[in-house]
Amino acid sequence: MDFDFSDDQQQLRDAVAKWVEKSYDFERRQKIVAAGGFDRGVYNELAELGLTGIYVSEDHGGMGMGPVEAMVVMEELGRGIVTEPLMQAFVTSAVIQAYGDDAVKSAWLPRIASGEALVVLAQQERKARYRLDLCEAKAAKSGDSYALTALKNIVPAGDAADAFVVPAMLDGKLALFIVERSAKSVSTRGYPTQDEARAADVKLDDAPATLITTDGQAALTFAVDVGIACVCAQGVGAMDQTLKLTTDYMNQRKQFGVTIATFQALRHRVAEMKMQLELARSMSYYATLKLNAPEAERRQALSRAKVQLGQSMRFVGQQSVQLHGGIGVTDEYAGSHYFKFLTQLEMTCGDTLHHLGEVSQHMTETAGVFA
Repeated sequence: MDFDFSDDQQQLRDAVAKWVEKSYDFERRQKIVAAGGFDRGVYNELAELGLTGIYVSEDHGGMGMGPVEAMVVMEELGRGIVTEPLMQAFVTSAVIQAYGDDAVKSAWLPRIASGEALVVLAQQERKARYRLDLCEAKAAKSGDSYALTALKNIVPAGDAADAFVVPAMLDGKLALFIVERSAKSVSTRGYPTQDEARAADVKLDDAPATLITTDGQAALTFAVDVGIACVCAQGVGAMDQTLKLTTDYMNQRKQFGVTIATFQALRHRVAEMKMQLELARSMSYYATLKLNAPEAERRQALSRAKVQLGQSMRFVGQQSVQLHGGIGVTDEYAGSHYFKFLTQLEMTCGDTLHHLGEVSQHMTETAGVFA
């Protein structure tokens, strides 16, 4: 199988990497974190690069690209531990494009592509944990529209988003809706997250909503799978940079008159970090390439990838802290922030234990071995 990137994909990677290096250095990130963890100006810069429209068709003002281009972008943003939720633009535009009717597409896709509207997925509920088939949110017909009552938790940039894609039960079946944050009976409570980004609890009390699709289970599953692929790519980028920080430190730090990079035991640990990174990279590619597969095959592939990424992110993050010593957990040093970022990613879109259960549950006579 050919894993070489096309010239266009490589140019896209270079453009994003250049933006991260020049416009999103560690100092700027710290200022954003101190201000709350989200900067609309940064999100607009990503939109100016055309990144918010990667999953949007050219007919609706987007770039008409796909999963591989999204993966390339998310790797580079992960390398810079960017807090702004570009992943949400990919998730919501993908699900609207795949499941929305023409009216919904025309109303929202151009706005998402241009960066005018930040639309995020609001699906997490306390009792559901990571299960997608459990939902307490309720929807009811209200004239020509719908009214939603729900409490959604840990909604990315929820108190700054312009609208939410919300799953809710409609006549006993899961459906997907769009709710604008400015609508009546919508309230948010924002807070910082472990990775220093921002999230919110979103409360809807008979809030007006627009129906995306009544096939909510399939649509929500697809949205979360796109999110998992993005998380995997972010994780690869963050681990890559974590490994670089670690090796740079080991080549500078001296013990007994020599750099600690010369100690064989520590070199073995770095080699194990590199192995975990490359395992994660291959599974990230696997997840991305399976996004267009049939649902059952796609679901298994994404869970397998998330298990490996979870194990790799935990290992690389912890080893980096150990090899740095005390400086590895100080707020002034970038490495500690990569560790927190990787820790948060491990729990995003389902933690390792959840996805290990998913893989086990769907094993067949092949015992998990796939051709």
